[in-house]
Amino acid sequence: MKKSNLYIGLMFLFIGIACLVIGLNFESRLESLLFGWTGAGIGSGAVILWKYYYWTRPGNKDKYQEKIENEKIELQDERKIILRDKSGRYAYIIGLIVISVSVVIFSIIGSLNIIENSTLIIAYLAGFFAFQYTIGILIFNYLNKKY
Repeated sequence: MKKSNLYIGLMFLFIGIACLVIGLNFESRLESLLFGWTGAGIGSGAVILWKYYYWTRPGNKDKYQEKIENEKIELQDERKIILRDKSGRYAYIIGLIVISVSVVIFSIIGSLNIIENSTLIIAYLAGFFAFQYTIGILIFNYLNKKY
C-alpha cells in the first residue's frame, strides 16, 4: 500500500481532531456542523489508517497484490466501462428530471409562503444526493445483469 494512504489517513484524523477542539472551545451556530466534520474526519481517518496497517502486514502482502490485480482488471474491462458510462448517463437524466420537477414544486411552495426556513430544502438536497448515488448503482447492476 502506498505511503500516501498513510498521510491521507493522518490528515483526516488531524482535521477531525481540529474540528473537535474548535467545536468544544468556541460557541457558534456552526457547532453541529463542526461535530459532524469531527465524526467524519476521525472515522474516515481511523478506517484509512486501519486499512493501511492491515494491508502492510507481511502476512497480507500476497492478498493485497491479488486484490490490486483484480481491481485493475475490473477498472479496465471495456464492458464494465461502457456500463458505468451508461448508468451514469441514465442517472444524470433521471436527476435532471427530478431537479426540474423540484424547481416547480419549490417555486409553488415559496409562492404560498409555506417554507420559512431552509431545513426542508437541505433535507431534500441530502435525500436527492442519496437518490442520485443509489439510482446510479441500481442502473449499473441492472445493465450488468442484462448484458
